[in-house]
Amino acid sequence: MLSRLRRGTAVAGLVLAAVLGTGSWAAADAQTPLTGPPPGAAAWVAEAVPGLRTPDPGTASPTEVASFFRQLTPAQQDALLLRHPQVVGNLDGAPTALRYRANALSLAAELDRQRALADDAARPAHERAAAAALADRYRSLTGRQLLAFDPRGRGQVAEVFGDLAHDARTAVVVPGADVDLGTYDKATADGFDTLAGMARSLRAASGDRVAVVAWVGYTTPLGIGVDVAREELARAGAPRLDRLLAGLAPSTGPVTVFCHSYGSVVCGLAKPDPRDVARLVVLASPGMSLDRAEELAVPVWAVRRNAEDWIADVPNVRLFGFGHGADPTAADFRARPLPSTGSHGHSGYFAPGSASLAAFAALALTGSPTA
Repeated sequence: MLSRLRRGTAVAGLVLAAVLGTGSWAAADAQTPLTGPPPGAAAWVAEAVPGLRTPDPGTASPTEVASFFRQLTPAQQDALLLRHPQVVGNLDGAPTALRYRANALSLAAELDRQRALADDAARPAHERAAAAALADRYRSLTGRQLLAFDPRGRGQVAEVFGDLAHDARTAVVVPGADVDLGTYDKATADGFDTLAGMARSLRAASGDRVAVVAWVGYTTPLGIGVDVAREELARAGAPRLDRLLAGLAPSTGPVTVFCHSYGSVVCGLAKPDPRDVARLVVLASPGMSLDRAEELAVPVWAVRRNAEDWIADVPNVRLFGFGHGADPTAADFRARPLPSTGSHGHSGYFAPGSASLAAFAALALTGSPTA
């Protein structure tokens, strides 16, 4: 309870002080969002494919990307994968199996690179230690279903739990602050309060019938700083989420998107297309930068906060670029309510046995919060 109060008070104080101009908050943890196409995009665009033009990763839609790959032979696809794994692995609209293979290659290359740096006796000890830690991290990801892998900056990744091609339904979990390539699946005592833990918990609750994508596809805020009270990182992440969803839908059908904490700001600004998204579920939300749920073209469900969620202490304001607006759980926001009985804390809504997790699984499978 004390930690909840401290964090809630810190965030509330940050928002109010920034809005009222009465505080001086350090921005040392301010993040520069990772935007634009993956490394190697220029070489990819210059690639010669007889009778075809390679789609520009920076401008081509996932539909155009999918059309391009459908016109290639398996041999051509393999050749492009081997020459441009970083592009193919992060190209929304490319075949899923091809992206898995491409990201496995990129991961192996990064692992080898970090091992070499760690073994380089000419480098300072702290650089070697950092490289060894990264090598261990990349080794832990080997053999997993990576729909995206980008080691730049704090790193971005999308991991699939289940089978996108054959499972009955698909869901995407969008994280809030302090989540990146190094932390999204960090082991915890609970096991369900990290991004990967949420994805695993949802899949298990569905009877392994829902494939779940744990998506770290945008630069999240770090700590309690200005970033978390503003929209800039969410605005940079919103089009990236839109591209992911547009790339999934043709093969999976419209997905259910679960937006946790600051991730709900990303979801609100993305304004998802109903052809790609069946519904949004927001939980532990500070606001969606919206006034009403009907501003989105898809149904919005909001989870009632449990008594231990510090996000309840964050003021629902939106002024001078600070704050995220209306409370999605308020009656006048007009989101559809979901229960939270059995959940605890800010990241505990996917707890096994909770009413919230049961509702999540039922929604993802049937579109109704009751089985």
